[in-house]
Amino acid sequence: MNYAALVAAVSSYTENTFPTVDMNVFITQAEKRIYNAVQIPSLRKNVTGNTTASNKYLQCPTDFLSTFSLAAIDPTTGAYTFLLNKDVNFIREAYPKPTSTGAPKYYAIFGPRSDNEAELTFILGPTPNAVYSTELHYFYYPESIVTASNTWLSDNYDPVLLYGTLVEAYTYMKGEQDVILLYNTKFGEALTQLKRLGDGLERQDAYRSGQARIPVT
Repeated sequence: MNYAALVAAVSSYTENTFPTVDMNVFITQAEKRIYNAVQIPSLRKNVTGNTTASNKYLQCPTDFLSTFSLAAIDPTTGAYTFLLNKDVNFIREAYPKPTSTGAPKYYAIFGPRSDNEAELTFILGPTPNAVYSTELHYFYYPESIVTASNTWLSDNYDPVLLYGTLVEAYTYMKGEQDVILLYNTKFGEALTQLKRLGDGLERQDAYRSGQARIPVT
């Protein structure tokens, strides 16, 4: 289901034609609800970067939402060390002197950058004693179907996108409560099935976990 097909389906289901700007809001709101409910492959992204010697801060990507993992790579051996997530106050207490340097062991989300309050920054502990390459795996919002035409979600499991958008559209219409309830129920069912894929099947295999079995009666 591409963008045009989704718009046509929503208009057909609701028997209403919406301005493009409103339809795009319905779709993007539905996408964000879905992306925050299920960890599907299109939510994961990775980037590499570098620390700066004697600088305890590391800039986050501009589309960063949350961390899956952050590793520092030893400049001599190339060995990966995955940093442990802590609160800022832990790092401040464990390493009260920013001039105390060493190989980073911990990180925390420090807060908005002073030069851009819309962007976040990591604080590392201890302060890096050298330039370390870093590898960050993180959660972000993939490009919306509104601008991409097709997305992983629309190509692989469009029912959840359709019913999520219908919930937003019919709520906007202030439609009948029984119909809103129906769309919410269908959205919940589709979300459960997607969660089975994203948080279930894609995190295991038949060799380790065995194949799904239904009891025979």
